[in-house]
Amino acid sequence: MNVSPDALLAIAAMALVTLATRLAGLFVPANFARTGRLAAAFAAMPVAVLTALIAPALLASAWTDAAAGALTILAAWRLPLPLVVGIGAAAAAGLRALAG
Repeated sequence: MNVSPDALLAIAAMALVTLATRLAGLFVPANFARTGRLAAAFAAMPVAVLTALIAPALLASAWTDAAAGALTILAAWRLPLPLVVGIGAAAAAGLRALAG
C-alpha cells in the first residue's frame, strides 16, 4: 500500500483537530456558552455542519436528492437528529420513487 505524503498530512491534521475539540470540552467552563451570542452560535452549529457536509453532494446530484437534502436541512433546523435522519431517508426514498 502506497500512501501519498499529502494524504498522511491531511489525516494527521484531522486527528489533531479532533483531539483539540475533544480536549477543549474539558477546559471550557460550564457556564461559558449558556447565554448571549455564543449560545446562539452553538445552537446553530449542528445545522451549519450538516449543511456544509451535504450541500456539495446535493448540488452535484439529481433534483430528487437536492430536494430531499433541502427537506433534511429544514428538518434539522428544529428537530432532534434521529428524526432528521428518518425524514431525510424517507424524503430521498419517496422522491426517488416518484421520479421513477
